[in-house]
Amino acid sequence: MSSTYVRYEILRNIRNWRFVIFAVLWPLTLYFIVGGTNRHAAFEGTAFPLYFMAAMTAVGTMTGVVAGGARIAVERQAGWTRQLRITPMRARSYFSAKLLCGYLMALLTIVVLCLSGTILGVRLSAGAWATLIGLVLVGLIPFAVMGILFGHLLNSDSLTPAVGGLTTVFALLGGAYGFEIATSGVMHDVIKGLPSYWLVQAGKTALGGGTWPAEGWLVIAAWTAVLVPLAVLAYRRDTGRA
Repeated sequence: MSSTYVRYEILRNIRNWRFVIFAVLWPLTLYFIVGGTNRHAAFEGTAFPLYFMAAMTAVGTMTGVVAGGARIAVERQAGWTRQLRITPMRARSYFSAKLLCGYLMALLTIVVLCLSGTILGVRLSAGAWATLIGLVLVGLIPFAVMGILFGHLLNSDSLTPAVGGLTTVFALLGGAYGFEIATSGVMHDVIKGLPSYWLVQAGKTALGGGTWPAEGWLVIAAWTAVLVPLAVLAYRRDTGRA
């Protein structure tokens, strides 16, 4: 049954045009408008089209994975999750399907923006492309868990503004819109503690032929370690009331 449910979820996501607009079309449009205007500029020693490609990839993929999990709120209100609980499908399969669909949308965003980057002159080796994509996928883990947490804490009415507001704040603080709020001092140290900062840095890291420093891996691991038990607790409390 789980494979059937996964196919159903994938088709439903593709048909959700609002989801596609915010996860793919919006960052793609911004990329061509801003990136195209500054295609010959540089930002912190990185060609602007490459930096902004990674930045818009962060925006789109964050939206994809957070919204993918957070749509649980809509299903809870409609009674769909209650119906699924009386089927043989395990909770693990249900959440795996949500995560998989969120990551598939994220991959679509990555592919579209990377192809767009080549149009604006981004040139990377195969290893650098693999590094960039791999770091983005790893950096999305805490956001995927965050989506599931939101799904069990929010109702359907507050879902859209919460997801939109959250991803906007993370993207803004992480430097996804072509500028950084702070480049030194305490504020900069705080920003470097956000997973969105390291998502945006994926392009610069790939260009250098390396990977995140230990700090980046620790930030992603710490956020994940904190969010996973919170999501589990929210799920148990939610199902306990059902």
